[in-house]
Amino acid sequence: MNPMPVLLDCDPGHDDAIALLLALGSARIDLIGITTTFGNCSVEKATYNTQRILALAERPDIPIATGAAGPLAGEAHIGDYIHGATGIDGPDLPEPLAPPISLGAVEFLRTSLLAARAPVTVVATGPITNIARLLRSHPEVGPKIAEVVFMGGSTDRGNATPAAEFNAYADPEALDIVLTSGLPIRMVGLNLTHQALATPGVVARMRAMDHPVGRACADLMGFFGDTYSDVFDFAAPPVHDPCTIAALVDPALITWQKSFLAVETEGRWTRGATVVDLHGRLDEPPNAQVALTLDVEAYWDLVLDAIDRVGS
Repeated sequence: MNPMPVLLDCDPGHDDAIALLLALGSARIDLIGITTTFGNCSVEKATYNTQRILALAERPDIPIATGAAGPLAGEAHIGDYIHGATGIDGPDLPEPLAPPISLGAVEFLRTSLLAARAPVTVVATGPITNIARLLRSHPEVGPKIAEVVFMGGSTDRGNATPAAEFNAYADPEALDIVLTSGLPIRMVGLNLTHQALATPGVVARMRAMDHPVGRACADLMGFFGDTYSDVFDFAAPPVHDPCTIAALVDPALITWQKSFLAVETEGRWTRGATVVDLHGRLDEPPNAQVALTLDVEAYWDLVLDAIDRVGS
């Protein structure tokens, strides 16, 4: 089977780092480029963190393009209360081996999609601003996008606010543009990612790997686990973003339901909340596949095998 061409839009971020390593370690994925955005940290820090993760993986060949510093409307919300001052506190990562490219994220996405021989899967693990700007400015790229898989939203409650998940809350106008674009959409929300807990056993398997990549991942989960314990009282941190890549590598890991999906852009208390009509109450046509359940054991086997492959 030929590798799947993927463009990853991210804001590293501890869980983005694991998602990136999963993509690098999976023969099923051809990671053709990375774009960065604000979210877990500023876009400048996200770009620098991405460079350092690629240096850890010894993959400076993959292009990185810097993207949105803030949302389409309003002020930027930053998740440093979870991810620390650098956006990726915890491990001692190497310095970058290559600079970001000169093109901005939107132009890089446009040129990469138009040059691709086959439709490309776009994965977004941060606020989806870059993708919305791309679709708004360059609708001609639509046929070159196989699907958009994004980490964000929830069928349940939120984490940035009681109603809204962080990525959706950070730029609901952008998410609305993507959801109404007519493209194939898959949502990997909190209801799914809260099943993907980095338990002490998972972290021990990372630390037992005989290379710097595994040990760095264990350090990532150590810091991430501490903040999730302090802020949300989780016994182990949910590792959200790799679920998007895992869905591509092994489709059997996740069960999905086709549903109508929208995002609230105006609510006083509910801005950024995702409306997921699992039971067809709104009489709206389904526009997205929504992730529901995760094979947790197989998920971690997949993630840990990929991390070990990158580091070996």
